[in-house]
Amino acid sequence: MKSIAWGAKTARSKLERMEIDRPDPKDNEVVIEVLYAGVCHSDIHQVKNEWHNTVYPCIPGHEIVGRVKSVGASASRFKEGDMVGVGCMIDSCRTCEPCKDGDQNYCEGPNGWLATYNGPMTPATETADGTNIYGRDNTFGGYSDIVVVPEDFVLTLPEGLDPKKAAPILCAGVTTWSPMQHWGVEKGDHVAVLGFGGLGHMAVKLAKAMGCKVTVLTSNPDKLKDAKTHGADNAVIETDKTALAEFENAFDFILSTVPEKHEVGALFDLLKRDGQFVVVGNLDVIDGVDNSKLAFKRQSLAGSLIGNLQETQDVLDFCAANDIAPEVVMIDIKDINDAYVKIENGEVRYRYVIDMQSLS
Repeated sequence: MKSIAWGAKTARSKLERMEIDRPDPKDNEVVIEVLYAGVCHSDIHQVKNEWHNTVYPCIPGHEIVGRVKSVGASASRFKEGDMVGVGCMIDSCRTCEPCKDGDQNYCEGPNGWLATYNGPMTPATETADGTNIYGRDNTFGGYSDIVVVPEDFVLTLPEGLDPKKAAPILCAGVTTWSPMQHWGVEKGDHVAVLGFGGLGHMAVKLAKAMGCKVTVLTSNPDKLKDAKTHGADNAVIETDKTALAEFENAFDFILSTVPEKHEVGALFDLLKRDGQFVVVGNLDVIDGVDNSKLAFKRQSLAGSLIGNLQETQDVLDFCAANDIAPEVVMIDIKDINDAYVKIENGEVRYRYVIDMQSLS
């Protein structure tokens, strides 16, 4: 299938319009007309090969909202015209223990899960026997007119969600929702959100709707007022020792959404005994953590990776039921390179969404 998309040909090239070939849909697959595509910081990391695993051409986009265009002969969950979403995954091995447990995002098959773009998480070149169970080394994401996805990796867009704003929930939303669910954050807990950007502002909205007290820790003074406007009970500069003294042993849970390598060791003084510090924004080495602080208060330092399919549907439904939507700025596809620069400079408030009708 021919498809029109915007992507990068090399790590140093800007995104540009191109024509790509998509596999013909299988009987269990759904063809989706892409209406809106969220712009994630991961897209920038991937385009620039900052994780040293990018397959080119790179067509980003794993926050996809669209309309079902056609369904395969054996597909039964959706019909033509349904509004749907696609997140970071479009397949998994389906046979390993995590997949059987419903944790497709932790797939332990020979190639891991199949990413919506950039192919398998573990390419054939990194497997012991050169295996690629998916039969393709690259996949193309939502910066395009259509995507083709197995129906069980497609999410239902519930009524009550504005399709123009829903796309970031499929990554930023579930990435913050999943760890709060897994570690049992509940009503009355005091949650700290480190970083107030695309992920951080969604974490605040979700935690508040869950009945938590929420404090934002940020390095940007300009975001202190903004954090409270979006629901935070408190907002402080993360290096302000005087302000932080008030929160010593205060937090049940700290969620770090900062997308780059970040010093976090001093923040463990703010955690209660048995508190959890979970990192979702940074996939780099975590420096400056003193294990004596963890040991003497039985604290946990952990990581979390996006969310599974059920969690993604759950957060979509939760947002619809609680009138939660990301703060988005709509752009045309021609503005994507400028948007990347503004994201890296921290200028967007708080998530760009591409109107994919502008592709034409």
